[in-house]
Amino acid sequence: MGYADPDAALRNLEALTAGVSRTANIQRALLPAMLQWFAECPDPDAGLFGFRRLSEALGSTPWYLSTLRDEGEVAERLAHLLATSRYCTDLLEREPQGVRLLGGDLQPLAVDALTEEMLATAGRQDDPERAVRAIRAVRRRELLRIAAGDVLGLTDVADVGFGLTRLTDATLEATLAVAGEAVRQQRGLDAAPTRMAVVAMGRYGGFELAYGSDADVLFVHDPEEGVEPHVAASYAKAVAEEVRRALALPGGDPPLLVDADLRPEGKQGPLVRTLDSYAAYYAKWSKVWEAQALLRADAVVGDPGLRRRFTELIDPLRYPAAGLSDDDILEVRRIKARVDRERLPRGADPALHLKLGRGGLADIEWTVQLLQLRHGAEVPGLRTTQTLAALRAATEAGLISGDDADLLSTAWRTVSRVRNAVTLARGKPGDQMPRTSRERRAVAGILGFPLDQTDAMVNDYLRVTRHARTVVERVFWQ
Repeated sequence: MGYADPDAALRNLEALTAGVSRTANIQRALLPAMLQWFAECPDPDAGLFGFRRLSEALGSTPWYLSTLRDEGEVAERLAHLLATSRYCTDLLEREPQGVRLLGGDLQPLAVDALTEEMLATAGRQDDPERAVRAIRAVRRRELLRIAAGDVLGLTDVADVGFGLTRLTDATLEATLAVAGEAVRQQRGLDAAPTRMAVVAMGRYGGFELAYGSDADVLFVHDPEEGVEPHVAASYAKAVAEEVRRALALPGGDPPLLVDADLRPEGKQGPLVRTLDSYAAYYAKWSKVWEAQALLRADAVVGDPGLRRRFTELIDPLRYPAAGLSDDDILEVRRIKARVDRERLPRGADPALHLKLGRGGLADIEWTVQLLQLRHGAEVPGLRTTQTLAALRAATEAGLISGDDADLLSTAWRTVSRVRNAVTLARGKPGDQMPRTSRERRAVAGILGFPLDQTDAMVNDYLRVTRHARTVVERVFWQ
């Protein structure tokens, strides 16, 4: 049946079916179908072992085995996930109740519903650390929902990015509220001395998060009237540090690393700035590469008025009224050339590196961003943080041909799907097409290729990215 270690498989079967209990009887009825479903997937051995561990954790619950016995779709979906995706298996082992999700809609939930649930769950806890653990538990469940829909081919790659982004929005919104309350209690404050907002940056700001992505952010605050600046700044810094600390703690759920290194002056600059401080910095020191970074700035969390004012502040920077000067265009191209030359990891295949390879994500995104910088002031549709939306707007404005835009869009979607599939298969992020046959089979299965056609998967990837690279050479470099 394709099991690489039949002896281990037999031991797992014996452990699942030994005895005369009701559990053993149901397992004996389930396993013939489960074994076949495992065998149709990239890693039957991992599927069976994962099923054993899950059954040991849930076997005594009244609903688990009866659900698998009575709802064949749930059992088949579970088998597929366990024998295909280490990422989903890890989440299921941390969140066994997630098996219940498999019988329902696996599309990402709306951000408002997630935020409301997280805030309500956190509000029932008696201390801040438990409150953030409760928030992270909801996030863990929703990561499973999104990942399961992805592995099973039920969710489009753009919707995966949207879902992961909105889940991060909700997580940060709820954690910001908990952290603010904790700092106020520690300092004996009745009210916050400053308003705070969190600005999504990078792939987070572009609604393009992958499963292993950090949350790149800027923290901004605006003191309440009459509050001493140092009091407001100290409070804002403490809240931002608590948000980062609480979400990064090790635990039974994947941590969310909140990275603020894209802030002005990088790690050397203040963690949190006032709106006026951002305005002064950008007015005096802003460079073209910072304007490019701000193309994907999306003020999504915190005080709505402050978020709106931050957006109003940066729009003239990222969509300059006069477009880009020739010197600025040369500078963007110079930085891109340096990235191509210096950032590719040693030993990486430039044809198969998903982010920095030829026709990969960086090629496509820099090409679109150069169009935004040059024409965003005159083309409203380009004023978006999303790569595909900006590409559509550039096509409608005649800045790029429909055929070229289709090639870039297809490549972006293909590379993004492969990148997500690598994480789903391996259980950890990766920016290189996998080299081992087992991982390639798993990636092929997630992408919808027959498991014995991994070469076809790679060839399809190379063809799509090669076509994208020709467009990049023509649109970005000339």
